[in-house]
Amino acid sequence: MGAVLFFMAGCGPNEGEGQEPVSPPLLEAPAPENREEEPLPGGGIEVAPVHPEPDPGQPRPVPPMFQPGFHQALRWSYSTGSVTFRLRVPVGRAGQRVRLAFRSGDGTLVLRKATVARAGPDGSLASAPVAVTFSSAPGFSVGARTRVVSDPVSFPVGFRAELAVSFEVQGALAVSAINALPGSHVRSGSYASVMGAIGGAPWARAVGLATVDVEGPPARAFVALGDSITEGYIDEQDDTRLAWPSVAEARLGVPIVNAGVSGQGFYDGLLNLDAEVLSLQGITDCIVLLGTNDLSASNLDGLRSRMNVLVSRLRPFCRTWVGTLLPKEKSNHGDYEVVKRDRLVMNAWIRATFPDVIDFEAVTRQPGNAHLFLEGLEVDGIHPSAEGHRVMATEVVRVLREAGVQPEEGVQLPADGQP
Repeated sequence: MGAVLFFMAGCGPNEGEGQEPVSPPLLEAPAPENREEEPLPGGGIEVAPVHPEPDPGQPRPVPPMFQPGFHQALRWSYSTGSVTFRLRVPVGRAGQRVRLAFRSGDGTLVLRKATVARAGPDGSLASAPVAVTFSSAPGFSVGARTRVVSDPVSFPVGFRAELAVSFEVQGALAVSAINALPGSHVRSGSYASVMGAIGGAPWARAVGLATVDVEGPPARAFVALGDSITEGYIDEQDDTRLAWPSVAEARLGVPIVNAGVSGQGFYDGLLNLDAEVLSLQGITDCIVLLGTNDLSASNLDGLRSRMNVLVSRLRPFCRTWVGTLLPKEKSNHGDYEVVKRDRLVMNAWIRATFPDVIDFEAVTRQPGNAHLFLEGLEVDGIHPSAEGHRVMATEVVRVLREAGVQPEEGVQLPADGQP
């Protein structure tokens, strides 16, 4: 399943299929009158223009499509009065139009107005705000746990551009567990169209805005599934831009959006798969890094069974790359000796079972001890540091480049060794 997946409308059968063509009956032409033919201009012969048939050997141009350039799996809920959020959002895809998806939390959500612009410093806008509509209306009101997708918005974006998405809301919004989007703000009142900094208070959690789709030429588009290691928990330095999916995205030149959720294991991942992953459109590849939180709670048969179920559910949706589990220098739950044993067995099974593997353990472990991180690659014995995320991203890029993944059309990659 190595090919890029494109969604194309099918064609029905040709009318009259299987019938022989019938020639019209020949009619006798009336005898011509005795008159001279008028000469054609220039003395030539009149010939109807002939338009050449397209060469069947040439591929037809593929129309542009919406694919995710940003995503956060917003598992939790946050309720608020009437406020304006202005989120600073990195986008890993270039195109001419965008489409925003919002998610409500555990109650009713009213969104009155939303705009999109290029992000400026300190919560200001670097371009005029463009209004976002929903079925031609400026806002919406929905019940709990509902995803609402906007109309397409004409707004050109470049690869790795940072957008300011401002929205005036009241009620329950879906929200991340960690501070994924530093540089964002919240203020009581209506400020979605204000060009300058809106003031208020800093706000770093991803909230309300789940996905930014970008319309452009069809290309590879990845989503990363995982726990806090994927979401980007880095011990008070959380930032989705520092997480390995974002770092790999910048160096590979294709979107790798983030569906990691802190604290989750296979059970939660499978339970929320439809809402947080399969709701995305245009995804071609998935990277799975799950199981660390299950090591103390499930036996090996249960771990392998749930991984197989997850990969089976993803198979019709994307090509699936499975990651090995990182070193674990301690366990907050369960018997650490059992955790160490089961992690090694699980990683050996992953390497032997799946055709597409990204061996995160191999690049983060100490050569003499598989249970310890290399110096500087961890913050607490479980979670990788920012440098650990860079090492993980380097391995992702290496594996995917060797598999033929190419940058999106027009994307300029940084020189090797550059961030």
